[in-house]
Amino acid sequence: MKQLYLIIDSASVIVPFLFSFHPKIQFYKKFSSLFPAILFALVVFIPWDILFTHLGVWGFNSNYVLGVNFIGLPVEEVLFFICIPYACVFTYYCFNKFMRMDRFIKFEKHISISFLLFLTVYAVMNYNRLYTSVTFGALAGFILLLKYIFRVKWLHKFYFSYFILLIPFIIVNGLLTGTGLNEPIVWYNNNQNLGIRILTIPFEDVFYGMFLLMLTVSVFEHLSDKHER
Repeated sequence: MKQLYLIIDSASVIVPFLFSFHPKIQFYKKFSSLFPAILFALVVFIPWDILFTHLGVWGFNSNYVLGVNFIGLPVEEVLFFICIPYACVFTYYCFNKFMRMDRFIKFEKHISISFLLFLTVYAVMNYNRLYTSVTFGALAGFILLLKYIFRVKWLHKFYFSYFILLIPFIIVNGLLTGTGLNEPIVWYNNNQNLGIRILTIPFEDVFYGMFLLMLTVSVFEHLSDKHER
């Protein structure tokens, strides 16, 4: 089914997009902050994706993509980096709009330090596994930058949102990596990762997704603050 990856992209974003115009949400008013944030993440993640595809860290099953390529990647893969951040930032925005998030502040320091220690140790221990070392190292460096250099005030909100987003993450990434399918849509070279799977999802995907969303949210928050001044 060559449309499957495209269907997954579309299904991930259609409900958040439609509800962006709900009068109680009005997420469309944040588009001026959202779309530059997504574009910034694209500038980081698309070259990374192209390189790792070229190196055989991962690849794409021709049975599930249309065969239309854009700068060396299936067009569905490029759309993934637009649809998924859109849906995730929408969810993050709604949590912030309708929930009291300050209650999670007291946990943020412990969570950040735990992530920093875990990611740094495993990045160093697995320096010969590209997906593990690059993903863990990049995320650790970015958390360090946000917490101790930029001193952002939204990490507690981000962690809460991301832990909840792991539920749809498992559904979407499960499909992409072959859960319920005869073959994966996106395959991974286990020589370049830890070989640990959540269902069919490489363990590293949890942190790759976290880095993608954290980068997008960081630009989104910065531009939102700037526009509100």
